[in-house]
Amino acid sequence: MAFLLVLLGFSALGGLAWLLLPAFRRYVAGGVCTSPARLDGKIVLITGANTGIGKETAWDLARRGARVILACRDVNKAESVAAEIIANTGNTDVVVRKLDLASTASIRDLAAGVNKEESALHVLINNAGVMACPYWKTEDGFEMQIGVNHFGHFLLTYLLLDILKRSSPARIVNVSSVVHKWGHINFDDLQSEKSYNGKSAYCQSKLANVLFTRELARRIHGSDVTANCLHPGVVQTETNKQGAQTSIHCAVAEELNTVSGLYFSDCVPAAMGSSANDKQAASHLWDISCRQLDIQWD
Repeated sequence: MAFLLVLLGFSALGGLAWLLLPAFRRYVAGGVCTSPARLDGKIVLITGANTGIGKETAWDLARRGARVILACRDVNKAESVAAEIIANTGNTDVVVRKLDLASTASIRDLAAGVNKEESALHVLINNAGVMACPYWKTEDGFEMQIGVNHFGHFLLTYLLLDILKRSSPARIVNVSSVVHKWGHINFDDLQSEKSYNGKSAYCQSKLANVLFTRELARRIHGSDVTANCLHPGVVQTETNKQGAQTSIHCAVAEELNTVSGLYFSDCVPAAMGSSANDKQAASHLWDISCRQLDIQWD
C-alpha cells in the first residue's frame, strides 16, 4: 500500500483518504529536526525552493540566519516566496536566481553567477525534481526525469564544487526518495527511448540520486565537504513542514559535520536499497554522466 501511494504521487491523495491513513502519514512525513544550529554568515542554495518541501526548507534556514538563494525556474513565483520569507523571518538576505534544470545552459548561467557574485557557498541542497511525468525530453535531449533529477543536479554540483571546497566545511544534500529501493539503472536505455514508464523512470532517477551521492562522497573524501541524500517525506500542502525536516537536519545538524555518503529518513541514517550499494553501477553512472554532459570530473 505505501509503495503504491508513493508511486502514484502524494498530491493525488484526497483529503478523506489522507485522514484515514495516519500511520502512513507519520511514515512519509519524516522525523523532526531538533538542531538549534544557527547559520549566521552562511550561504545556502536550494533548487526548487519556491514550492513544497524546498520552500519550507528555505524558510527554516532563513530563520536560522543564512543567506538563502532560491534557485528556481519560475522567477516570479520565487520572488513572491522570497518576499514572504523576508516578511515573516526578518531576514532580508533572501534572493532569487533563475535556474531551469532541464537546460544545461541555464545551469551553467546560474553556476557562473554564483561563482562570480557570492563570496562563499556552505550548503547546496539539490531539492528540485519532476515526478512520473509523460515522456518528453529536456532542452539537451535527456529524458525529463533522469535529465532534471539526476543530470541537472550532477552538473550543478560539478560547477559549484570548487566554491563549496573553498567555503568548507560545506555540505551537499541530495533529495532522493524511498522509491529508489524499487529503482533500476537501465544502462541499455538510460533515456527511455526504447520504452517508457513514468513511474519506473522516476524510480530510476531517484536511485541515480543515491548512487551519485555515494560516489561523490567517495571522491571528495578528505575535502571537508560532505555529501548525503535523503527521503524527504510527503509533498502535501499541510505537511510540507514535516516533509522538510530531514532536508533541514542534513543541512544543519552539528553531529553530521563529518558524516558523508549516507541516506537519511526521519532525520536518522536509514538502510538503502540493495542497488544503491552497487559500487560498480555508481562508478559506471558517474562516467556516463560525465560523457553525457561533456565534462571531466576527476
